[in-house]
Formats: sequence, C-alpha cells, structure tokens
Amino acid sequence: MARKRILVIFPKEWDREEFARGGYGDYEFVYEGFDLFRFPSSARLLSFDARRFVERLVRRWRGRIDGVFSNNEYFGALIAAGVAERLGLPGTPPAVVVTAQQKYYARLEQRRIAPEAVPDFSVFPFTVRDPSEVGLPFPVYVKPVRATFSVLVRRIENFAQLRRHLTFSWFEELIIRKLVRPFNDLMPLYTDFTIDAHHLIAETPLAGQEVNVDGYVREGRVTFLGLCDAVMFPGTDQFQRFVYPSRVPAAVQERMRALAERLLTGMGYRHGFFNIEMIWNPADDRIMLIELNPRLASQLAGLYQRVDGINPHRLLLELCTGAEPQARRAATGCAVAASLVSRRFDGRPLERDP
Repeated sequence: MARKRILVIFPKEWDREEFARGGYGDYEFVYEGFDLFRFPSSARLLSFDARRFVERLVRRWRGRIDGVFSNNEYFGALIAAGVAERLGLPGTPPAVVVTAQQKYYARLEQRRIAPEAVPDFSVFPFTVRDPSEVGLPFPVYVKPVRATFSVLVRRIENFAQLRRHLTFSWFEELIIRKLVRPFNDLMPLYTDFTIDAHHLIAETPLAGQEVNVDGYVREGRVTFLGLCDAVMFPGTDQFQRFVYPSRVPAAVQERMRALAERLLTGMGYRHGFFNIEMIWNPADDRIMLIELNPRLASQLAGLYQRVDGINPHRLLLELCTGAEPQARRAATGCAVAASLVSRRFDGRPLERDP
C-alpha cells in the first residue's frame, strides 16, 4: 500500500521528535516553513509574506499530498487551513481558525454562545494614550488580540503600568509588527473583521484551576481525549507543569466537556483538533472560558499516550487525510503523566536544555 504524504507546515519540535521515533512507516512527511526561534532561520520573518507563501504551497503541492496540518499556533494553523481549503483536503475552515485565534472576535463568539462563561472584556490599540481607551477598570488581564507563547500577556494594576508594559525599543516594535503582519494579511481573505492584530484585549482577571480540554471534531462530531490540569509556579500565572488526568471533580469535568461541545458546535467547528483552556473557581463553582486553540496541543499529546495508550499524532494524521480516527485506549501501567516547563525568573538563560 502506498504511503500517504503529509505536508507539515511550520513544524514544532514536539511533532518532529514524535515522527522521528518511528512507527509511521505508512506516512511520508514533507516540511515547509522556518524556525521562528533560532537564528539565522528566524531572520526570514523580516521578509515573510504569508499570502505568497500560501500561493507557493498550493502550486507546489496540488495533487501531490494526501493531507496537510500544522500545530504551530502563530502562523501554521491558519496557513494549513487555507492550503487545505484551496486543495480540497480535510481541514478546519479558515474563517473558524481566524475567529478562534483573534482573541477579541473569539470573545464575541464565546459571549454569543455561552455568555455565562465569558469575563468582561474590551479592545484597545497598542498606541493607547488614555485610561478611558482601555474600556475596563483596573486591574485587568491584558494580552494582544493575536498572541502566542503568552508574549506581552500579564495582569496590569494601573494605567502607568500599562504604559510601561507597552513601551518598546525600535527593534522590539519592528519584531512585533513583523509577527502580526501574516495574520493581518490573511484575515481579510476569510472574514470581514476590521480590528487587526495591532490591538490588545483587556479582561477581568480570572481565578481558579486552569484546565485544558483536548479532542477533535470530525464531520461535526466531537471526540474528547481528556482534560489536563495546568499548574502554575507559586505566586505567578506562569506554567510550571501540565498534568493528566485532571484532578478537578468529575462533575466539573462533565460540565467542561458540555461547554466545549456547545462552543465548538456554535462556532461551526466541524473538522480538526482543538485545545480549549478553561478555568474553574472552587469558590463560586463557575467555569470560565480562556481560549480555544484550533490545533493539537502537541506538548500534551505524550501525556495521553503514556496514560491511555492513545497516540494523538496518529489520530491527527488520520483526521487530516479524511479517515476515521481510531482512538482506542489501551492499558499502559501509567496512572499519571506530566509535562514540566523549564523556566527561570531572573532573566538569564537556562544553564542547559532539558
């Protein structure tokens, strides 16, 4: 039987390492994109044109691939959705990806579908000059409407702190503009949204236990892999580790699954993996939505494999080629798995890579 060829756009290290382990002899992988975090590859960002990149991929791979995907949150997921649509391959609708990734419009959709699970929010430009432009009383949780890896995401106590937070050197401003340009260039192709990625969203701060709800959708049918807890470094909102299975009460987990399914269905999310971040506050028993990531959370994939014997990457390959994913659980002898984050708080680099 001929191997299926899969185009992986802006591959993450988690994905490359998984495929390099073996066990994927029925697939051939081809990779496109560059590494945003290693020089000199990262220098390509300065001249990167997302629309031309999509056109090149469509011309090069038309009739030559069986599936396309990306777990890269910043560029890859939207580009892969656009390429899949152009080539008639299975994929998440690009308009749904844009809506999920643009945090302001995502909040509007969430408020339409599940208003009880959405904090107060507002949107304002990077060039904010007056507290009234923020639209919410301080303190607020601030993040770019198109953020990744929690860049520029933090709790802000007052307007003076916000101004300091948004003061950049010329080089930092250049990088920010180059980072948001691909999304700004692609967004008009799929939506009529008018607020671009040169804006931030402010939200009422949330408290409680953060939980990741993971799964996939095929032909509108939602399948859950499981729920993982996100544990923060004490006294911070910085990830320390992700742990599967979640330790929140079973009844709360069921409510989270129901909320996830309502959100996905309401958004028209009919095909593709998803990772939904929620937070449960034991004090008032409320569940609030943080965000929907329209991709596989590849950092968490190994947790499900170690505990449940499910290989999410193989499910992803089946999904992106149109096959029915075979999510069969098997005994592994492992009851709990965790993914730990190597992090320092003194501004210095790690002494060695994990």
